[in-house]
Amino acid sequence: MYKLYDKRSFAYTTVIDREYRMNILITGATGFIGRSLTARLISEGHEITAWVRNKPRAESLLGTDINIIEQLEQLTNQHFDAVINLAGEPIADKRWTDSRKQALRNSRISLTRELIACINRLPEQPSVFLSGSAIGYYGSHDADIEITESFLPAATDVSDDFAHQLCKDWETAALAIENRHTRVCLLRTGIVLGHNGGALGKMLLPFRLGLGGPMGNGEQVMSWIHLHDWIEAAMFLLNNPEASGAFNLVSPQAVSNSVFSRALAAAVHRPAFFSVPCVIMKVLMGESSSLLCEGQNILPDKLQSTGFNFTYNNINDAFREIVSHL
Repeated sequence: MYKLYDKRSFAYTTVIDREYRMNILITGATGFIGRSLTARLISEGHEITAWVRNKPRAESLLGTDINIIEQLEQLTNQHFDAVINLAGEPIADKRWTDSRKQALRNSRISLTRELIACINRLPEQPSVFLSGSAIGYYGSHDADIEITESFLPAATDVSDDFAHQLCKDWETAALAIENRHTRVCLLRTGIVLGHNGGALGKMLLPFRLGLGGPMGNGEQVMSWIHLHDWIEAAMFLLNNPEASGAFNLVSPQAVSNSVFSRALAAAVHRPAFFSVPCVIMKVLMGESSSLLCEGQNILPDKLQSTGFNFTYNNINDAFREIVSHL
């Protein structure tokens, strides 16, 4: 196999042995992560079917080299070697009203159940099911608590934590397909940084205007991952028949919000003088402000012990690479 990697597009030019070609069903293909992952899968020569809500929009974002469907009923006798489930409404875009919380649950949990019900009606089961999740599963913790995949949050710590319950129920729904034919990998994702959207897309403008800075006291830990490493980790798990269970998709080097803010400001050659008190964020965002004002020190223990190597371990290197392509 011969590959040429383009860091700007996160895509490969690949000559691949067709023996390794897979049929893959993906949800969430038009999202920030999904677009890059879909492009990578196409470049590897795999056959892709994307389940989307808006076919014309999906075709404009993903091209016409894949099969795009809007209804699961369109799947009848197909066989999929793998299913990648990334669909979900953005979690930090709006206040967590009761209706918004229900929309977040429906777009993750209800959709996952619907997807699995459809797969169970197909003649054959996939070999692997990769399903999205998030580090919100662990709840919020102090910086000195290092959290690996074996960490079990105490019920008293997360009893009223919406993000934890959302992730827990999402994972439970995904694990319903696990059996001797199908392994499940749960992708507990941190803050994903890339040049074409995601969390950085919302942060960049104020920092470029010199208005960036930490949230609150800046001590909360931010567990992040470069988009390149996220894509590589997903591909690693897709192709590793021994991989199953929960995996923390985060860099090995989490940083405080203050360090994160200074690194981003330095990358765009601006100061980071301003800070936003968390009390203001709570007024503006309500309960969802916890995503910015609280944190967790997450470690990718299982990924590294399984043999995965990160390209971007250092937050300064990650920001420099991303900003160089803006």
